Amino acid sequence: MKEFDTHRIFNIAHTEDFNALALDVFRFQYKNNKVYKQFCELLKKSPQKVSHHLEIPFLPISFFKTHRVTSTQKEAYTLFTSSGTTQSITSKHFVPDIALYEESFQRAFKQFYGKPEDFCVLALLPSYLERKGSSLIYMVNSLIQKSEHPDSGFYLHNLEELHQKLQELEQNKTKTLLIGVSFALLDLSEQFPIALKNTIVMETGGMKGRRKELIREELHHILKQGLGVDSIHSEYGMTELLSQGYSKGDGIFTTPPWMKIITRDTEDPLTVQPNRKTGGINVIDLANIYSCSFIATQDLGKTHPNGSFEVLGRFDDSDIRGCNLMVL
Repeated sequence: MKEFDTHRIFNIAHTEDFNALALDVFRFQYKNNKVYKQFCELLKKSPQKVSHHLEIPFLPISFFKTHRVTSTQKEAYTLFTSSGTTQSITSKHFVPDIALYEESFQRAFKQFYGKPEDFCVLALLPSYLERKGSSLIYMVNSLIQKSEHPDSGFYLHNLEELHQKLQELEQNKTKTLLIGVSFALLDLSEQFPIALKNTIVMETGGMKGRRKELIREELHHILKQGLGVDSIHSEYGMTELLSQGYSKGDGIFTTPPWMKIITRDTEDPLTVQPNRKTGGINVIDLANIYSCSFIATQDLGKTHPNGSFEVLGRFDDSDIRGCNLMVL
């Protein structure tokens, strides 16, 4: 199998570059990904019938739970798995080239926030630390190591210790990034309120069954009050992706050049929604070259003309129409 020139992924300069590369990736994955090819064939979509990235079929994300979605014959890989209950089936993302993931999140972080070396990076991610195979833990651990700050590190349930560390960093006016899962940040803000002036607070979403689900506005309002910040940043990523979108407040996310969000009609998954209209979130992640770059998620959202997007919630199973068009 001929390997793909991955250097092209991170050198996109214009919209035309993205479209051309997306079509090349589609051709590569159609040829080398058996699961994706069968899905495309069922839709009667082939590279010969697709001339724009909006016409490329999006594989339902649930296939990562039931199939090995790969576009390579390489046997060595890093396995990322999603969180889930003991009864649920978890997603599995086989990543044969971990350097692609590292380059993707490092470039994106630098684009949106600058160099990790400029931060003390604190991670409050108990639900992720308590299991193996988290792509988020892999990313944050790398950022912690690259920050090279002696106080950078992970926190599990030791909220009082984290509170004391934040106080020390604030007194020293240290530029800090606190990245945490929603329920743990809520616990911190309620049990140990603080006024953070030099700290970016970034939530990664998810109550993980630990607390009642909240809409974004309510969650961010509580966190802003308890942690004394003007805005709450957010990260949009998932096990099945190798790229992330970031929001610096108000729930408006932007993506790096090799990632694009498109929304689909909730009743007709093959129809693209216009900007500002709610639909199912489809993700093009060109860094996913060795799995599938075109994924239909179970998130609801809307896009904006400048390429930014919002996440508004998730589909109920009963709301998904025509997404799983086949059983392989």
